[in-house]
Formats: sequence, C-alpha cells, structure tokens
Amino acid sequence: MYFISITRLRLRSLRYLLPFLRYAIPSARESAIAAGNHITQTHRQGLTVFWTFTVWESEAQMRQYITHGSHRQAMPKLAQWCDEASTVHWLQEQPELPDWPVIQERMRTGGRLYPVKHPSSHHAAGILHL
Repeated sequence: MYFISITRLRLRSLRYLLPFLRYAIPSARESAIAAGNHITQTHRQGLTVFWTFTVWESEAQMRQYITHGSHRQAMPKLAQWCDEASTVHWLQEQPELPDWPVIQERMRTGGRLYPVKHPSSHHAAGILHL
C-alpha cells in the first residue's frame, strides 16, 4: 500500500508569495529525494492557491520528511501567511496519483482543515473551499 498526501494552501495576500516560495521550492526538491517518496508534484491555481501531491511508501516516511528541512521551517509561518489550509491522506494499492477530479473529491469528502490565524469566511465556517 502507498500513502497519498495532498495539501492545499491559499495565501491570504500576494505579499506572502515570495516568502512562501522561498520555502516551497526547496521543500518540494527535498521531498522529491526523501526516503520513501515516489512522487512529488505541485499545482498552482491562480496566484495564491498551491497544491502539493505526494506518494510515499509509508506514512512514517512522510512524517519523517515533514519534521526536517525547509518543510519544518515553513510550517509555523503558514498559519500567518494562509487564510485556508487543508490536507487529506489515504492509502492505495498503486504508487500513482489519481486524476484531478478524484483528488478534489478526496479533499472535499475527507480533507481536514489546519488552523490559520486569519481564516477566510469558508475556513472559519469549517468549509473546505476548493
């Protein structure tokens, strides 16, 4: 079984774009070479919404990655920079990413919200906004 991790972040202002990218780019590079990682992909919607898609051999390997390097340094800042942040995880048989509609449906039905300091109206209401 493979562990799929999907994250969606929405920056609350363009003023956070460059600081965000300063961590996001190295974090994606580090993920791609991390032990147990099969796939790392990112997707941008507009100027302020960023998705990350990763496929891991195990949840433990994903957790090892997120507690080190650029990802660990970025996490405390995201609560200030983002007005929406959500993630969804699941196990599947094949080490491939599903199609975009499946990813969106998984986020919509199984996603959970991360706390942010300045939530959008959707986030404050507990609604996963895609």
